[in-house]
Amino acid sequence: MAFAAERHITIIPEIDMPGHTNAALASYPELNCDGQAPDLYTGMRVGFSSLCVDKELTYVFLDDVIGELAAMTPGKYIHIGGDESHATPKEDYISFLNKAQAIVRKHGKVVMGWEDISAATLKKGSIVQHWTSAKVAIKGIEQGAKVVLSPAPKTYLDMKYDSASRIGLTWAGHTSVDSAYVWQPLEVIKGVSKKDILGIESPLWSETAVTMDDIEYLAFPRIIGHAELGWSDPNVLTWVSYRKRMRSHRTRLDLLKVNYYAAAELFK
Repeated sequence: MAFAAERHITIIPEIDMPGHTNAALASYPELNCDGQAPDLYTGMRVGFSSLCVDKELTYVFLDDVIGELAAMTPGKYIHIGGDESHATPKEDYISFLNKAQAIVRKHGKVVMGWEDISAATLKKGSIVQHWTSAKVAIKGIEQGAKVVLSPAPKTYLDMKYDSASRIGLTWAGHTSVDSAYVWQPLEVIKGVSKKDILGIESPLWSETAVTMDDIEYLAFPRIIGHAELGWSDPNVLTWVSYRKRMRSHRTRLDLLKVNYYAAAELFK
């Protein structure tokens, strides 16, 4: 935390709920509705797990986990996930999210979650993170939430560059370096103004990334372009200018021994 703070970075812990919880359910059988622990799972399938929404113990557990996180992190945000909760009926999902939000707020933190949490009753000042459905994200903004942009086809760094990429996923398509740069954050969600957008996040999930070289290969140079999109006046950004500047910046990447992807459309 101190290392990040010295570099003006705020760590935002994410505890995904009520789905993406198989590890917790396997570790604490009592969190399951039937009291039976599921098998451990090491695959990539999602959406099959859910905390037991009707058990009071579930919220005792969350209060303990969120309380510890709140004490550990100096930042004002806690991310509660909320995505891909396919195993949780909608009414149960909404009930759970409303209770989980109250626990986060009780510990003095601001609630952040994937746009899916817009189905719940959000408090003004909450943050929704857009990844697949602008229509769902708007529902959160209409409740007074701010939005962080992570449109999967543009910002997900775990996507392959093209069919020849040695690692990466493809569920959101291929994200070439030029595709990752040539888009307008203010146009992602129609009808949403600049004041509603906090910025961009470029997620890098690690299903195929094992080493730091893997992480650098997927992140660079796409994340450099995302930084420009998030921090610069869109009227001064062009692919031609970016391409020219990145050719010079390549020397810095080489000196730092960054294992970047040498995209043909950028460097050749």
